[in-house]
Amino acid sequence: MSETRLPEAPQIPVTVLTGYLGAGKTTLLNRILSEKHGKKYAVVINEFGALGVDNDLVIDADEEVFEMNNGCICCTVRGDLIRIVSQLVRRKGQLDGIIIETTGLADPSPVAQTFFVDDQVKIRSRLDAIITVVDAKHLLARLEDSHEAEEQVAFADVIVLNKTDLVTPEELAAVEDRIRSINRSARILHAEKANVPLSELLDRGSFDLNRILEMEPDFLTGDDDHEHDDGVTSISLTADAPLNMERFNEWIGNVLMERGQDLLRTKGILNFRGADERFAFQAVHMIADGAFIGPWKASDTRQSRIVFIGRNLNRPQLRRGFEACVGS
Repeated sequence: MSETRLPEAPQIPVTVLTGYLGAGKTTLLNRILSEKHGKKYAVVINEFGALGVDNDLVIDADEEVFEMNNGCICCTVRGDLIRIVSQLVRRKGQLDGIIIETTGLADPSPVAQTFFVDDQVKIRSRLDAIITVVDAKHLLARLEDSHEAEEQVAFADVIVLNKTDLVTPEELAAVEDRIRSINRSARILHAEKANVPLSELLDRGSFDLNRILEMEPDFLTGDDDHEHDDGVTSISLTADAPLNMERFNEWIGNVLMERGQDLLRTKGILNFRGADERFAFQAVHMIADGAFIGPWKASDTRQSRIVFIGRNLNRPQLRRGFEACVGS
């Protein structure tokens, strides 16, 4: 009598969402989670700073969000990624996919390696695509001063060329030509505020292992010599008392005007005096944006948190300025 073999469980598709600081990864993630596609995703978010802010910037949704702070997903917290993904893929019939949003300083190569070098992860999941979001206005500068930005473009299966409304047609053509000089095979999708059809992104089997092996023959060994730019640091600040909105706006405006070139990314969840909603503040260099994003939950600690990521940052000066925003 022949042995009856049970069908193998289908592999869960995994999307790695990467891109340099401020390119628009969280905006794209929110689009994925908010559209009515009828699918269930688990989301893993990695932040460079010690304080978690991105989790609060992700819209309220049914999806489970796992946060990994104070380390880069491609190095110090990679073990956490394996542990979380291993737990997720063991579930039966609950997930249509896993989305991993990396820190803006992540090299996607060691992240992708995770899905080939760990047996449990390799059997139950498949790397569907590396999607890189790039900022049309700032990409050329980042390619000059950041090795990670170039790696993110090189490893992409799909490139979302975001913020196209901030550049001229001539500038956009120059950016696209530069992308093609690094990666000729990736699909490039133009976007404003990450408005890309999800059918162009998810569950398309876009990851090409053969292309990666041509670039990095040792990719499947799991070895990684990735090093970050030591000049980029993160400063996280908190304030338990409510902030005065006028003081904060004046202070942050001066900070961005004077130090904007060094500030790669600024983001925060703020508690303003007299407001019942959380305020999300975000900036890339000197370009800032902010909005109230919904009421504080009963379980929330009404604490303001702000993170600066950049070069030549003065922690005492930033701390004093932020603390001076407290008051009536």
